[in-house]
Amino acid sequence: MKIVVVGGSGLVGAQVAAVLAAQGHHVGAGDSLHGVDVVVDATDPLDVEVAENSTRDLLAAEAAAGVRHHVALSVVAAERLADSDCFRARLVREKLVASAAIPYTIVRATQFFESAVDLADAAADGGTVRFAPVLVQPVASADVARALAAAAVGAPVDGTVEVAGPQQFRLDNFIREALSFRRDPRFVITDPHARFRGLVLGERTLLPGPDAIVGAIRLGMWPGRDGTTPVDPL
Repeated sequence: MKIVVVGGSGLVGAQVAAVLAAQGHHVGAGDSLHGVDVVVDATDPLDVEVAENSTRDLLAAEAAAGVRHHVALSVVAAERLADSDCFRARLVREKLVASAAIPYTIVRATQFFESAVDLADAAADGGTVRFAPVLVQPVASADVARALAAAAVGAPVDGTVEVAGPQQFRLDNFIREALSFRRDPRFVITDPHARFRGLVLGERTLLPGPDAIVGAIRLGMWPGRDGTTPVDPL
């Protein structure tokens, strides 16, 4: 199968490409869509306008080339988080993909293990960070990559699938544990009123549904917990 991974140099895209190549598929980076069976969009748009323009252009190119399946990475609970620009960008992309003529699969993921430091950076106030004790089910990017690769070689579902990690945490405890692995000295304060990407969260806002694909990698066994993130296509 000939597959193009858009965003193939990024955290998830590089791993998707590695998984597919290890399975014997011909994997490209998107310079040409001629003869391509599947396109996997693993980019991470943070701006609504960028998400809209890039997705429209990509879908138009796929339609012209006769691509038979579009797979897009998105975020669990995007519709519940749409008051934040970065999540609204994902929702805009989802709607464009769903309204196009190309068969599709949208893979929504929960927060990556790898995102913990960035989340802490965004919430930092000197040597402290504040997070609400809401439920999360974070996932290793490697498990997300495997889910995207499986979607790419499978039949389009013309809908959404979710992928999450095997453990639930309170958000404050997840950040606390992830920072401790990296010997990050910042102190995590549990604050029920703390915002997440500018949003006030409910107890279960960030959780996936009951049918989510559950990854295999637990936080304590995650190879990247000490600051490295190896690509593991196996």
